[in-house]
Amino acid sequence: MEMKGFLLGLCVLFYVYKSFSAQSTCKLKAKFNLSGYKDVEKKTVVIGGMFPVHKRVASNKGNTSSAPLSSGCEGFNFRTFRWTQTMLFAIKEINAMDDLLPKTDLGYVIYNSCFTISKAVEGTLTYLTGQDEAVPNYRCGNGAPLAALVGAGGSDLSIATARILGLYHFPQVSYCSTCSALKNKFQFPTFLRTIPSDEHQSTAMAKLVLHFGWTWVGTIAADDDYGKYGIKDFKDQVEEAGVCISFSETMPKVHSPEAIQRIVQTVVESTAKIIVVFSSDVDFSPLITELIRHNVTNRTWIASEAWITSSLISRPPGVSSVLAGTLGFGVKRADIPGLQRHLLDLDPYADSLTEEFWETVFNCTLDYSKALRMAKQRGKEVNGTLSRTVRGVPDGLCTGHEPLAPLNNTYSDVSQLRITYSVYKAVYAVAHALHNLEHCEPGNGPFVGNSCADINNFEPWQLMYYMKNVRFKMPNTREEIFFDEGDVEGFYDILNWQANSDGEIFYVTVGHYNGSAAPENRMEIMNDSIEWNNGMLEPPRSVCSENCQPGTRKGIRQGEPVCCFDCILCADGEISNTTDARECILCTGDFWSNNDHTACVPKIIEFLAFGEPLGVTLIVISAFGALVTLAVGVVFILHSGTPLVKANDTLLSFSLLVSLVVTFLCSVVFLGEPQHWSCMTSQVALALGFALCLSSIIGKAAVLMLRAQALKAARARAKAAAKAAKAAAKAAAEAAANSGSPDVIVTNTLHNDTSASANPEVDILTYAHQRAIAAVATLIQAIVCTVWLIVLPPHPVKNTSGQNIKIILECDPGSVIFICCIFAYDILLALLAFIFAFIARKLEDYVSEAKCLTFGMLVFFIVWISFVPAYLSTRGKFMVAVQIFAILASSFGLLTCIFLPKCYIILIKPDRNKEELMKPRPKPKDGSSTGTSASLATTATEATMATTAIDD
Repeated sequence: MEMKGFLLGLCVLFYVYKSFSAQSTCKLKAKFNLSGYKDVEKKTVVIGGMFPVHKRVASNKGNTSSAPLSSGCEGFNFRTFRWTQTMLFAIKEINAMDDLLPKTDLGYVIYNSCFTISKAVEGTLTYLTGQDEAVPNYRCGNGAPLAALVGAGGSDLSIATARILGLYHFPQVSYCSTCSALKNKFQFPTFLRTIPSDEHQSTAMAKLVLHFGWTWVGTIAADDDYGKYGIKDFKDQVEEAGVCISFSETMPKVHSPEAIQRIVQTVVESTAKIIVVFSSDVDFSPLITELIRHNVTNRTWIASEAWITSSLISRPPGVSSVLAGTLGFGVKRADIPGLQRHLLDLDPYADSLTEEFWETVFNCTLDYSKALRMAKQRGKEVNGTLSRTVRGVPDGLCTGHEPLAPLNNTYSDVSQLRITYSVYKAVYAVAHALHNLEHCEPGNGPFVGNSCADINNFEPWQLMYYMKNVRFKMPNTREEIFFDEGDVEGFYDILNWQANSDGEIFYVTVGHYNGSAAPENRMEIMNDSIEWNNGMLEPPRSVCSENCQPGTRKGIRQGEPVCCFDCILCADGEISNTTDARECILCTGDFWSNNDHTACVPKIIEFLAFGEPLGVTLIVISAFGALVTLAVGVVFILHSGTPLVKANDTLLSFSLLVSLVVTFLCSVVFLGEPQHWSCMTSQVALALGFALCLSSIIGKAAVLMLRAQALKAARARAKAAAKAAKAAAKAAAEAAANSGSPDVIVTNTLHNDTSASANPEVDILTYAHQRAIAAVATLIQAIVCTVWLIVLPPHPVKNTSGQNIKIILECDPGSVIFICCIFAYDILLALLAFIFAFIARKLEDYVSEAKCLTFGMLVFFIVWISFVPAYLSTRGKFMVAVQIFAILASSFGLLTCIFLPKCYIILIKPDRNKEELMKPRPKPKDGSSTGTSASLATTATEATMATTAIDD
């Protein structure tokens, strides 16, 4: 027995030692400094809450020479304090209900997260531990079970707390954490929310931007998950739809004047008139202050739900000039009966948070000693002595009975209960889940063996089952609440900030967005109800480049977003009939672009018409030329018996006149719309007319050339005979002188060589020869033209390449080879005629016909040589006009040069119209006349030189 007692004592001693040893290894690492509300005594279930009652943690010096202390908070937020009071009000209301948790009394533990992740983590650990000190992974309290956490405010805070709570399958219901990342149930399995996900809000913002046609927007996001995820989803959707982002700025979580100044400068310099902001009101507030200071107006702001109804943003003085016209998305709004009375019935001495609220809102202190110290300090600053008021009730001391109702500040304003309503729904969601858990029927439960959970002792994962499947209606609005994978439906009111005459902002609902509706019916917006920045009623334009109007196309600027472009006018023959066309459309066929390049119109049909002034002028000139030619013919017919008309073949003269009539009249056929018959007639008539004309001239010129050659030969022989006679006479005189018989008279008679005599009046070429030359030359041209008309005849065509805007109706020659051969043949005839006439130009008579032919051919060549460059340098109907002018000019030149001198003699100088004057005559030599041309028909005269030598 003693041995057993010894061993038992030894075991007890060892256990106590181990206990003390274990206790010595457990050490509290830090003391958290948390403020909030707590009521857990004699409660059945405890609901946790976390609200960012302050805007930030107080800065510390970061001193590591002493034990670190948990940071305090600063920057009291009236709006979030109202959220906190709403949770207290909802729990109080539920505890008073008979139909919801009638046998269960709810308690609460509410912590202040100070809008900081570290504080949110502190509160989460403390709440899970069950004591004021956090012991990770331990539940040290033995009171009422913990139900769920309502919170923790912003998305960053909820992400941090959700990662911890997810480890224990502890339910979390958020009222304002909208980040789309929280939708991931793999990372956040127990996270639920009574506010729509930003997945819906980003889509709604994108649809709003597209609805108003804004393609150039700036974005500003808070430097947290809420801002980053929200703005990323928005940018992905609008950029896919063709919207460009002018700038994308991030607001710092820790206040930085340099960063704020940089953002303001970006907003001022950007041409974007629309700015989308994904941020909380706390983070956005410093930027608004700076924007007001710089008077940055003429911008339209697109607000996320986190600040669209925030008084922190909408109430600063001068904000209406900057933010009036703001559009944003607010979550569902509702009236909560009894809430305002609860908000106004506060006991300032109940807890530290309410005390701080009281002191902040009334700018006083509830601490008498603190008020006394402050009064003394002010007295010393005034006159160096204590005033009598300090000895009584010090200035700045709160009475605790100051009325809240007259203040009408953010805390007591219940006109826009949106996030507040979301808090209210979150508390009711937890209560209904607990109600379902409490009223589970044994044997029909959802757990193993169809068991139920005990309301007095349940595990968090058991409540999580009921939270996921809860479905209820809110008591006042009858809105049905349920969770779809932890999220609620994406319904938003579209709010517009409008300013009254005093510059105060008020919210006007101008539309709705329902993410659950069909895509085409999700957004309803009343454009006429919107008041834009600076009171404008028309939506602002926000584009990097103005729309390219019809007639132009977009030209992308290198290195810039696709929304920045130049509007380039469509090239000739191309059109664009839509706004912002990326490419121009080419007009095809017989169409061309109009002056504005907005439509393809039929091309202008161009040809030299009979009725236009130029056509009428050419017809008149052609008719005049033909009439003059006919008049010359009439003159020749009337004087056909005269020597002048009969000289050099009358028939050739008439054929020449006929050919000129043909050339004058064929020019008329070139006018009008080209037809098959007109194309063939004009070209063939021109070719044959000139062939007949030139061949007739060749016949005339050939005879004159031969006459000139014969006269030249006769002159040469006469000159040679004269030289021979002179030489013989000289020789005889010398012989007589040498004989010494001066009295002897020597007579030497010298006869011209009869073999040298010639008769120029006898032409080698007779009239028959001349006519044969003209006929053969013309027949050759006629044969070629006939073959041309049979094989490849000329035909009318539409020339669309000569001038883009016009369709030129012209005659296609059919075969370039044939037309070149035809007119080359005419050129050959012209060259022969010119050569023959030029050779005979010195043949003298009173008419000088050879010279007339020479001048006529010179005019012909000058006209057609000038015609070639003029013809090649013109287009359209003016080419036809140039061709007709060349025909008329050459015809008038031939008519004038050949027939005008003859008509002059026939009509004006009839005395010269004699037979002997029609014959060639030699030129005078050494001032003496060699006789008339008739004397050239006799043989050379005999010259007798008598030399008499008389001897003395």
